[in-house]
Amino acid sequence: MLLLVASIIMLAGIFYGAMYGGSSTSILLNIPGEAASVVTCLDGHQMAKQGRAGPALGIAAIGSFIAGTLSNVGLNLFSPILVVIALKFGPPEYFSVMALGLVVSVYMVGGSLLKAVLMIALGIFVSSVGMDVVKGVQRFTFGTINLMNGFDLVPVLMGMFGVSEILMNLEEISKREVFGVRVKNLFPTIKDWLDSSLSILRGSVVGFVIGIMPGGSPTPASFLSYAIERKFSRTPERFGHGGRCRT
Repeated sequence: MLLLVASIIMLAGIFYGAMYGGSSTSILLNIPGEAASVVTCLDGHQMAKQGRAGPALGIAAIGSFIAGTLSNVGLNLFSPILVVIALKFGPPEYFSVMALGLVVSVYMVGGSLLKAVLMIALGIFVSSVGMDVVKGVQRFTFGTINLMNGFDLVPVLMGMFGVSEILMNLEEISKREVFGVRVKNLFPTIKDWLDSSLSILRGSVVGFVIGIMPGGSPTPASFLSYAIERKFSRTPERFGHGGRCRT
């Protein structure tokens, strides 16, 4: 029994470490280390540009710890009920979750709605590349085995954010985007706690609900949490600029 508990704790530590590691590169380099850290790039890197990389890293670490702890406690308390709910999930429920993700993606776009819809359609097309898991039919693979598994989300995101960031820095010949200051003030201030406490709690609830769904992942939970905070905020115009957002 003790060996089982120790193994679970070790695996949980590895998973949480990987999640936070992706936040570090998102904040400092604007390159998501994993898919769930894409949202962190939006405001975390902007905070780093303003010299507030320390609070961004601190809030990301502490928020992840609080959310992970609350989720583990909730999972152990409500697991009998959650099993019954999970067994009732079928095609209509999966379709509803996917539709919710698409609606949230459209909501998060601040520019042209037409461009947002076109990019979502392109994303759906790219996600359909590979072998159909139900019928085993190859879709848009053009006869190559390299596309049988489709496009992995992490390399695509790394290419979109990382390569674009490198090219943008190469264009600035006289001014390179390199931070010369040391990362400091990792422990959040009282003001940081007041600004982020409710966001951490709401994000914990959203992550827990999305996580208990069959097939759920951290990626839609992070996007949905960001959209909810933008909706509840009294200063939504500051989102994406690294400013303090009042909720």
